[in-house]
Amino acid sequence: MPLPPLPGRPRLGRALLLPLLLLLLLVGPAQPISFQLPGKARKCLREEIHRDTLVTGEYEISAPPGSSSGPSANLKITDSAGHILYAKEDASKGKFAFTTEDYDMFEACFESKLPVGTGRMPDQLVTLDMKHGVEAKNYEEIAKVEKLKPLEVELRRLEDLSESIVNDFAYMKKREEEMRDTNESTNTRVLYFSIFSMCCLIGLATWQVFYLRRFFKAKKLIE
Repeated sequence: MPLPPLPGRPRLGRALLLPLLLLLLLVGPAQPISFQLPGKARKCLREEIHRDTLVTGEYEISAPPGSSSGPSANLKITDSAGHILYAKEDASKGKFAFTTEDYDMFEACFESKLPVGTGRMPDQLVTLDMKHGVEAKNYEEIAKVEKLKPLEVELRRLEDLSESIVNDFAYMKKREEEMRDTNESTNTRVLYFSIFSMCCLIGLATWQVFYLRRFFKAKKLIE
């Protein structure tokens, strides 16, 4: 018995279902990033994200073993223009979420804070799990709201994943067209500059010939 189409969503063809399932298995969930944050240090992570994209994240800062004080670090997420999208002082554990307004480079910075009256703080362990696009969507909540069956939820996830891939290819094609236009414009400018340089060299050479001819005639070296 054929599966009914999802409410308000176009039906996926059977020919696309198997490749998308394989693609979903290959992509898999993103793994969190962990790194050591020394005392009085600042480390930043950067990532380019498309416009109108949901970004969610979960972070945890663990104090080193044997430390008498808890974790102490500041977290700030900004875009390339310096706009603060999320900020937390004395952060230890939490979550954040925001939606991008334009394609941009986003930066998440962790800055270690040294407690007053102590020596060098041992390295803290920072774990950051940042997701965007399809990975950031909560399909369990979507299933509850829209009352979807497990198979329908997977189909919704596959459809969103395929749409994300199509958008990525469309963006890559647009960037390729922009780069091609830039290369063609640069080649045209180089061609015109080369022609102008040749004309200047030919004019300079002609002027030198006439100047030397007059000079030698003035010295009566030639007739």
